[in-house]
Amino acid sequence: MATPTSNRALLDGVRVLDFATLAAAPLVATYLGEFGADVIKVEDPNGGDPIRGWGYQRNGIGLMWKSISRNKRSVTLNLRQAEGQELARSLVAQADVAIVNTRPHTLRKWGLDYERLRAVNDKIVMLHITGFGLSGPKSERPGFGTLGEAMSGFAHLTGEADGPPTLPPFMLADGVASLNAAYAVMMALYHRDVHDAPGQLIDVNLIDPLARLLEQTLLSHDQLGLVPRRAGNRWDISAPRNTYRTSDDKWLAMSGSSPTLALRVFQAIGRADLVADADFSDPQRRLARAAEIDAMVAEWVAGQTLADAMAILDAHEVAAAPVYDIADLLADEQLKHREVFVAVDDDELGPMTVQAPVPRFSSAAALLEHLGPRLGEHNTAVYRDLLGLSEADIDKLRTNDVL
Repeated sequence: MATPTSNRALLDGVRVLDFATLAAAPLVATYLGEFGADVIKVEDPNGGDPIRGWGYQRNGIGLMWKSISRNKRSVTLNLRQAEGQELARSLVAQADVAIVNTRPHTLRKWGLDYERLRAVNDKIVMLHITGFGLSGPKSERPGFGTLGEAMSGFAHLTGEADGPPTLPPFMLADGVASLNAAYAVMMALYHRDVHDAPGQLIDVNLIDPLARLLEQTLLSHDQLGLVPRRAGNRWDISAPRNTYRTSDDKWLAMSGSSPTLALRVFQAIGRADLVADADFSDPQRRLARAAEIDAMVAEWVAGQTLADAMAILDAHEVAAAPVYDIADLLADEQLKHREVFVAVDDDELGPMTVQAPVPRFSSAAALLEHLGPRLGEHNTAVYRDLLGLSEADIDKLRTNDVL
């Protein structure tokens, strides 16, 4: 981990209101909170963010909640009540960023759309993540990551050639959208603070970011009229490229994406003769022999244990790696060295290993102060310190089901 050169975190002084639920939008707040932003998670008092109960649990506590809500302060607020909506606008007046994923017409009904928030704070950067975007014929439809993975073209390309379109068993569309949205927030803050500009609304959906990563399919369709089909782990622009089973029933992945890497593969598997054969050494002509190359590599790998195969491939500087499960991932010496996974003490679950913040800075450290808090744990501190409410005011709001 980097050693900070000052006591100030990178985003010290930035206040973020996380009004969102589930994955994509709250993840943006998580990333900002890891580098010092004061993130206030605003939750419905009747159960809070549904991700609290999503996925695997221990002692009735959602494990994903604990990680995705690291460093956040939790307050409750009933946005269906007029008094709750007014409190929300008061919080926005004290914030730099507001993150939402509620459908547009609902936000307008609540008076929490961008126009109303800008009226109370023209410096606010509002991020609105939706399934389909804020404009267009599908803008009011509910959307989840699964729909983004389907409509982006990802599922169409993923899976075996004779199998069905395949969805990922993790929140891929949400994760990709959150990364795009996080850098968009930082650009908006830069534009606001460096150029003395007002804040602005950022519109991100769950389809566009993932579709952007599948750009090769667009280019080949636009220029060549192609509609790529599923091909398992192979890719029609690279050979060899697949996963291969070893003699000890393990797997390794290999990529020959650059010309020199492919030639190293031939040398490693004892087929140096192919290096001088233009049908195999020329990148474009090699693609026509992709199935033959794939079978050749598979046969060689099948005769090796994973350890032996990796030793030979590493010696020839081939781009290959073992296919890890989670236990392998935790044991890898490179990831251990980089402290990719860290243990954090939690007052509900005890020590819990989570993924560390990803970016590494040379003179600034990320923060991992605590995991996901209890529902409404910070009501008193936030409403007292930010809005000047008294204990009696807060108790009255609770009694009236506003908090």
